[in-house]
Amino acid sequence: MLCFRLFPVPGSGLVLVCLVLGALRSYALELTLQDSGKATCLYAKWQMTFRVRYETTNKTYKTQTISDLGAVTYNGSCGDDQSGPRIAVQFRSGFSWIANFTKAASTYSIDSISFSYNTSDNTTFPDAKDKGMHTVYQPLAINIPLNELFRCNSLSTLEDNDVVQHYWDVHVQAFVQNGTVSKMEFLCDKDKTSTVVPTVHTTVPSPTTTPTPRKPEAGTYSVNNGNGTCLLATMGLQLNITQDKVASVININPNTTHSTGSCQSHTALLRLNSSTIKYLDFVFAVKNENRFYLKEVNVSMNLVNGSVFSIANNNLSYWDAPLGSSYMCNKEQTVSVSGAFQINTFDLRVQPFNVIEGKYSTAEECSADSDLNFLIPVAVGVALGFLIIVVFISYMIGRRKSRTGYQSV
Repeated sequence: MLCFRLFPVPGSGLVLVCLVLGALRSYALELTLQDSGKATCLYAKWQMTFRVRYETTNKTYKTQTISDLGAVTYNGSCGDDQSGPRIAVQFRSGFSWIANFTKAASTYSIDSISFSYNTSDNTTFPDAKDKGMHTVYQPLAINIPLNELFRCNSLSTLEDNDVVQHYWDVHVQAFVQNGTVSKMEFLCDKDKTSTVVPTVHTTVPSPTTTPTPRKPEAGTYSVNNGNGTCLLATMGLQLNITQDKVASVININPNTTHSTGSCQSHTALLRLNSSTIKYLDFVFAVKNENRFYLKEVNVSMNLVNGSVFSIANNNLSYWDAPLGSSYMCNKEQTVSVSGAFQINTFDLRVQPFNVIEGKYSTAEECSADSDLNFLIPVAVGVALGFLIIVVFISYMIGRRKSRTGYQSV
């Protein structure tokens, strides 16, 4: 029997289902495998996306990001004397993902992961040259003490030629004892390093600031909904955080930042995460059926002192532009999420709706980028020059009249 809990994007609710075999749209997965006696034998919760590079019929290469799995079916087993437990997920048209587990005397292992994808799926892989099934097998051998839950919130990446797999928020325990999932956690190396607490001052009389980093590098992020790219974003991000009277300025490195998300008719989500950022969400919405804007920002991340910083605001109004266009602002802008959290953006361009062929539409520029701004100082300078000329002419006329009044008769 297979029980799983599905977490869609924020704001869309929670669905709990328990069945032998089912089909659902998933974003984050949580499942419990049970044996014939209805005792839990395996528990898992995780998030994953895939990036596949393939050759087209035009002898060029495209990269497709698969974050929305679409309609999903789940299968698995608790294992027997011949084989260990395994989780199997089928999605889209002929796609599958399998995780296998093995057991030793005092440990169990996440033994391997295999991912199969179908380039005959023209929706996911348009113009693919090599049609058919492809499978990537990744041996892992991650050893975990028996009766402990493996946890890895940090982003983990598996790469094999043209396929990159991303995993995060992973919680798994195989060979569950007595049907009860353990409360003891075995952390992955990345989670261990991110929770080290350095020595910090506990008494700070006034806010402490750190030197402002240089301008952040702009990264390009995208979201795929199964029919192609549905959201595009290019931006340099600088986070300004104040916690316990200590101010921090953090530049986001796009080379180590992963993007996922989802697209609906009236809302769109771009989620960024890294080894220290659990999630940084940008939620867009449609207003008046003809414009979009940034409505919500949510963040949860680990700070250098070991604490967790979390803020959410769903009542914002930034980056407003007509539907069918993109919003662009090359100059520095500040999104004020709260008094303790602001985001400085640089070289920003975003289009959360109506993306066509994976390209930005015509951009609506922010006022800071508008050419009219250059006319303001010019107009002021011209006005001042004209005023000086008028004063000078008035002075000369007045002086001439004064001299004429003292002439002899």
